[in-house]
Amino acid sequence: MTPITLFNNKPVIDARAVFLGERIDLRSLEAGRSIAVAPLTLAAGESGCAVFFRYGVVVFFGLEPIEEVSLLSQLAPMVQEAYAERESEQMKIYREHAEQDHVAPNGDLYLREFSTERLQVVADILSKSVVLAWYEKHVAAAFDRIEPLAANLQRYGRGMNRKNEFMRHIGDTLLIQHKMVGRVEVIDKPEILWERPELERLYAHLEDEYELQERHRALERKLDLISKTVETQLDILNNTHMLRVEWYVVALIVFEILLTLYELFFRHFAK
Repeated sequence: MTPITLFNNKPVIDARAVFLGERIDLRSLEAGRSIAVAPLTLAAGESGCAVFFRYGVVVFFGLEPIEEVSLLSQLAPMVQEAYAERESEQMKIYREHAEQDHVAPNGDLYLREFSTERLQVVADILSKSVVLAWYEKHVAAAFDRIEPLAANLQRYGRGMNRKNEFMRHIGDTLLIQHKMVGRVEVIDKPEILWERPELERLYAHLEDEYELQERHRALERKLDLISKTVETQLDILNNTHMLRVEWYVVALIVFEILLTLYELFFRHFAK
């Protein structure tokens, strides 16, 4: 692929990633303005472009705000289970004729050229970062909800009788893990690096800048703790129910014995 010239030779462009929903139907997108595939990259607006990810993220490059709004409106019918509150992330990208691409201390990115491949690498990082940010918020909320369970166990030494709620927590945890690993593949490198290994350094710098690996591990630890806390509560609840059933059985046996003794006693005195 050749360097793209979509930005009217601007020396600086804005990039913005938006997490729209569960999935984008890429088949419905206009193929006529396609610049590249894997990930799908289309010309957009007057002189910009957009990179689309099946797992619900679009990354804009060099678009005016009104152009972003227009494109988002066009995308709306193609987004499955759209989010009411969208997560977004943005950065400035400068074109600089230097030996190496690099990230400035303030987070701005300097690229040797605005090539399609470089923009796809940037889009991959931003898309993963915005997905992580969305899940970080939701996992933090789930963490707050299960904290009283652990506090109750520590304070009273017993679980709480909310089996349906516990099952929902487990379901939420498994769903998040499935999406992070199965759909987004946060810790996997993009396919473009197989074709352009010289961009590995750029990817590594951006991955480190956005702390993708560290954030992914932190999320996994929180999800694991949520799962263990809820499973512990369920075990306690199930054991309590089993103990209760055992006492019911013992009570029935005792009642049957007493009834038998009463019948024997009654027969004895009836004679």
